[in-house]
Amino acid sequence: MFYKKRLLAPGPTPVLEEALLISAKPMIHHRTEEFNAVMKDVFDKLKTVFVTKNPVLLFTSSGTGAMEAAVANLCRTDRPALVVRAGKFGERWGDITKAYGVPTDVIDVPWGQAVDPADVAKHLKQKPETTAVFTTLSETSTCVAHPIKELGEITSKTDTLLVVDGISGLGGQECRTDAWNVDVVVAGSQKALMIPPGLAFASVSEKALKKSKESNLPKFYLSFDKHHKNIAKDTTPYTPAVSLIFALQTALDRMVAEGMDAIFNRHKILGEAMRAGVKAMGLTVFSRRPVDVATAVDVPAGVDGGKLKKLFDTEYGITVAGGQDHIKGKIVRIAHMGYMDFFDSLAALAALGMGLNKLGHRVDIGAGAAAAIKRIEAA
Repeated sequence: MFYKKRLLAPGPTPVLEEALLISAKPMIHHRTEEFNAVMKDVFDKLKTVFVTKNPVLLFTSSGTGAMEAAVANLCRTDRPALVVRAGKFGERWGDITKAYGVPTDVIDVPWGQAVDPADVAKHLKQKPETTAVFTTLSETSTCVAHPIKELGEITSKTDTLLVVDGISGLGGQECRTDAWNVDVVVAGSQKALMIPPGLAFASVSEKALKKSKESNLPKFYLSFDKHHKNIAKDTTPYTPAVSLIFALQTALDRMVAEGMDAIFNRHKILGEAMRAGVKAMGLTVFSRRPVDVATAVDVPAGVDGGKLKKLFDTEYGITVAGGQDHIKGKIVRIAHMGYMDFFDSLAALAALGMGLNKLGHRVDIGAGAAAAIKRIEAA
């Protein structure tokens, strides 16, 4: 049977058609007034999307490049960093700090749960010399939202920076960078920003920029200082991904026109609708504090999670993600971020129910769809 292909994994995500088309326009030189005008517009609009008045640096890399840049520019080999490990990408922060020889303390949080701000406050009281707290906005591996606002209230009263991996959340999951006292938010282009992989970003507060002058770690291509200075000249220090920046400008135009409050609310409704549908089918959500941009669904006992995920792709034309590490085969992760709408979510709910029914775990697909529709209609 023919099925329309739907990319509903938590990244890469579907690309906005207008952005895809404009990325095919003829190449122009990146050291020209024409391209500088594009960059100026992009830098201005990135501030709106990051909800900040501070500069947003742009790197040609995956989101992990911006994570590495944050560590290399903010940390020291003689001062500790604190990493919140609550999933695969929280662990990545620790992998990067250790690769740079940074003394690393960790707060381990069970997968599926969010960090308790009180644990962070306690740690910083015991170790006020901590350079930065590294955590995630939307932990992709578990679909958990961490209490970033509360963490910002804690770090803002200290000399410690708050650095947030917003790669799978920025532009969908609510994040008010300045109001929440977040010093650095890193993001990637292939999630809620609705364009292909290849660009990474880092918003940098004045506090963080000042701290970057004190770092004793090596950096060259990822230097905050070099990138920050070039923003004033409407350019980047090294050759940027020109075609991706054309796509980014188009996506940012759309996001600015919609408005960040409306975008946050739209994703909130999509998340609540998906969770309502999942629960109405008698299933459970893995995350104790779920994000709005993706939903992790527990695979029922007796069902092969690998086979369920494969059915999505081979039988229904839908790409979703499974669990990682010790939860592999135990969850499926369905995204509803960026260039996705309610009807994509309905398709995912139907495929989830059809797959479970085919594997012998009967669910009421109609009840799931009805619950999701009810939440949408209440918006």
